[in-house]
Amino acid sequence: MRKLLFQSFFQRPLTEQAPALDQTAVEELAAAIRRATRRRLGRSLSIREIDAGSCNGCELEIHALNNAYYDVERFGIRFVASPRHADVLLVTGPVTKNMRDALERTYHATPDPKWVIALGDCARDGGCFAGSYAVVGGVSQIVPVDLHIPGCPPPPVAILQGLLSLLDRTAKSAT
Repeated sequence: MRKLLFQSFFQRPLTEQAPALDQTAVEELAAAIRRATRRRLGRSLSIREIDAGSCNGCELEIHALNNAYYDVERFGIRFVASPRHADVLLVTGPVTKNMRDALERTYHATPDPKWVIALGDCARDGGCFAGSYAVVGGVSQIVPVDLHIPGCPPPPVAILQGLLSLLDRTAKSAT
């Protein structure tokens, strides 16, 4: 143990470099989301995140949206604690048997117009958890899904692009 401790003083940590993202690309994407949100809703976009039984990989990427690098609050996207204040339900993970009722109640508590996003591969069809005795299946088996964002887990930029495509699609269908 002592040997490992002393080696740690002289070796560099084994970490990966942060992904190189173009800050202007993130700014342009976020500005497009802000314009689409104002055009469609007239205010900021409120998201209620629901973990229906995931491994927390998608939640880590969602939390990255709120860190100092992405800071989605400055673009008019905010996460809310109550479904009664939400425009979007962002559901992660396969729906487990003990979360089925909670997901249905959350969906019915969200006011119209509401949209449901299934985030990640597990939310689509159960992913690697499909077939488990504890899993009902994907989100679309419980509530209607408006958009699926693929990935295991999807990166924050993909989540932002998915939100923009949802807003654009609903704006086009409203006209």
